[in-house]
Amino acid sequence: MFNRNEEKNSVESEDDVVSLSTARAMHGLLNSQGPLPLAGDSLPPLWYWLAFLPRVAQKDLGPDGHPKRSIQSRPDIFPQRMFAGAQISFSAPAVIGQTLRRRSQIVSSIEKSGRSGSLIIVTTENTIECDGTRAITESQDIIYRGPPTLSTDLPGDVVPLLEPLWSWTKEVDLDPTLLFRFSALTYNAHRIHYDRRYAQESEGYPGLVVHGPLQAVLLSELCCANVTNEVMTSFEFRSLRPVFDGGRLYLRGRREGSTVKLIAFDDRGQITMSASATLASSY
Repeated sequence: MFNRNEEKNSVESEDDVVSLSTARAMHGLLNSQGPLPLAGDSLPPLWYWLAFLPRVAQKDLGPDGHPKRSIQSRPDIFPQRMFAGAQISFSAPAVIGQTLRRRSQIVSSIEKSGRSGSLIIVTTENTIECDGTRAITESQDIIYRGPPTLSTDLPGDVVPLLEPLWSWTKEVDLDPTLLFRFSALTYNAHRIHYDRRYAQESEGYPGLVVHGPLQAVLLSELCCANVTNEVMTSFEFRSLRPVFDGGRLYLRGRREGSTVKLIAFDDRGQITMSASATLASSY
């Protein structure tokens, strides 16, 4: 899911396949409606994240479970990382069982000051072809931050979110097994998602952290479940704050013409992710 090369302007090319068994595993994980996927079916919008996984040797993992980082991203100063958001366009289907080719390049690395101190924003651009046809163009933002400063003293009151504004609704129980299985399916060894002691004692979180990509997938699924005879031609999302296991994730969406607005929020009414999608009759 993440580009492994941290050298700016260096282009990586890699071939991979989303197998039928992997697609069916995702189908089960998400409690997806409808029949099981079949070989030759088009992948739902974000399921291409099941390809190009970080298959580094165990000895090359860092203490956080991620592949060891190069000096360019200054892991001694910015040890924490998060998938902050992405902008994705779809121009053709990616298909189960067909060869996908990804070309990846880091296009920028910017250090700036945020609310919690200095950070680095690394932007990677990916293009993915399916059987020789460009299908997906993606820009990912990864944030590297300093040592943990997150307070576990979070407010407990739920904030009303004007529910009548949202046409589509779904709630997801944030069970640790959901996080573990998504980590396993995407080969994500970041310990904040399954190692409670590490998440609390080493990174300062109150519990296991729900993956940003999992929230994005759930929001895209909410959109697709409420749309017929149209395809998604773009999707973008932004992580706003972490959400933890043990509660529920509340998904909401509404359509505004060809655009769909989406949000996810936690038990406290805090918005954890915002997203939008564009729909069309065909690619």
